[in-house]
Amino acid sequence: MAVNLPETPSGAPNASADQHAVPGAAYGPESGGPEASGGPESGGPAISGGRAEARRARGSRGRKAGSSARRPRPWWIELPVMAAVGLLVALLIKTCLFQVFTIPSGSMENTLRIGDRVGVNKLAPLTGWEPEPGQPVVFKDPGGWLPPQPTDPNPFTDTVSSVLSFVGLVPPKDDNYLVKRVIATGGQTVQCEGSTLTVDGRKVDEPYLHPGDDSCAGLDFGPVKVPSGYVWVEGDHRSDSADSRYHQHGPGGGAVPVDNVVGPVSAVVWPLNHLDWFGWTGR
Repeated sequence: MAVNLPETPSGAPNASADQHAVPGAAYGPESGGPEASGGPESGGPAISGGRAEARRARGSRGRKAGSSARRPRPWWIELPVMAAVGLLVALLIKTCLFQVFTIPSGSMENTLRIGDRVGVNKLAPLTGWEPEPGQPVVFKDPGGWLPPQPTDPNPFTDTVSSVLSFVGLVPPKDDNYLVKRVIATGGQTVQCEGSTLTVDGRKVDEPYLHPGDDSCAGLDFGPVKVPSGYVWVEGDHRSDSADSRYHQHGPGGGAVPVDNVVGPVSAVVWPLNHLDWFGWTGR
């Protein structure tokens, strides 16, 4: 006949009583008591699961502690990585989305002023856009429109400006780009006489002209039929713009190849007091 021994005066069961304690009543799985030791009172197989769970809990806590204690990468590693990512994003934007150009002359005043920085939509040509009359566009010099550009005698600053220009953070280094407004496209006939500009015999309304200028500004020409794949361009400041009118003896008869067009001017992005939005396609 089994005898239950009384508790000790301190209230803790003695060693013999431990052997007959109710499983889990006094000891947890991690305490090393009967449930952890696998005694018959603990239910046998359940003990293994408890031990495995304890190991998983300890491992999880260890991994968390290791993660929290992991030191961040030093700044001399983080900084070049961040710079490389920034340059890559800038190059992607410049190649496929927008590119910034600086207005060097007053030929497009007052629409665009000297020193304005304009955002050109380079995505438009990639999505099927083609120049239309009335749109201001940026195009590469078709040949002989601009004088040779000066070079930087300092090799270091020349290299830096070349890199920044390549990724689109500053305007193109060679600066052989111009901005004008499309007047007529391939197949259309343009003519100016007196003060009236016509395209295919219809008068062109030009509210964008510089104050004091008229459409011909003292230079009559035409009729000129624009070759297919070309555009006829003129400046808004008609009396101060060496545009298609002045290059009729050059390649294309003064017209510019559409392939030379970078894209429509969508906005003036600088300075802040002259911000302007012309629309996705320059309208």
